[in-house]
Amino acid sequence: MPTTYEKLKALRVDDMSFSYRPKDVMLYALSVGMGRDPLDRQELKYVFEKEPLKVVPSLACVVSRTNLLLNAGLDRTKIVHGEQVLKLFRPLPPAADLLASSRVSAVHDKGEGKGVLIYVDTEVRDAATGEPLYALRQGTFARGDGGMGGDLGPAPHPHVMPTRKPDLVAASDTRADQALLYRLNGDMNPLHADPELAARVGFKAPILHGLCTYGVACREILAQVCEYDQTAIEEFNVRFTSPVYPGERITTQAWIDGDVVSFRCSVEARDKVVLDNGMCRVRRA
Repeated sequence: MPTTYEKLKALRVDDMSFSYRPKDVMLYALSVGMGRDPLDRQELKYVFEKEPLKVVPSLACVVSRTNLLLNAGLDRTKIVHGEQVLKLFRPLPPAADLLASSRVSAVHDKGEGKGVLIYVDTEVRDAATGEPLYALRQGTFARGDGGMGGDLGPAPHPHVMPTRKPDLVAASDTRADQALLYRLNGDMNPLHADPELAARVGFKAPILHGLCTYGVACREILAQVCEYDQTAIEEFNVRFTSPVYPGERITTQAWIDGDVVSFRCSVEARDKVVLDNGMCRVRRA
């Protein structure tokens, strides 16, 4: 049964339990490209437990999926991940038990045939101490569900990108099997593994998860701006604009203005911007 504005706004879940352990931390780091050079001591700290294990901050987006919209009555064949916001209140530990609470915070209807933008806010606490650990906001665009009504006022404005030349440019190749590896973090959508399904919905091959591209960008900012100091990242926000095919090269452009790093990711071989309006807030020593 199709959903309504009232049903969406009423959706919430409180204190769902999640946990992750060092093996999950290392799998995630490998799946977003850490450890490609196994002799790189900086990246080894994210994929090997010999020293105190470091955690890629974007792991937060995959270890507390409440899936609030999963059975909301939306046309799931026309849903895309539009935006991701992550705010870290303290660095992620190498293992944790979590309590996550999610609610639909806003519904912006574009109109019949134009889709609806739905924002889900999630607050995550350390189950052992009750202390806030991080907060997420996910913007989901349901292309097949416009016309239900929605919140007054415009949707949040994206981060404004600088117009000058970037302060740094870095490129890295994704692996041909990266989607198969990344899906082991918990997103088992067959679109990222089944060539026949991908072809039926208009892709030449299975695509990389949007949150994998997000993790690749986080790894790049960690390496190029933060000198692999995961404690430096306080926010990491993007808009998703186009999918990546596993094996493609992702070029990251970054602009550094004090504690704000603006960034954009592209697949230059196809002249496609894949992440835009990126904003990373860093803690300066």
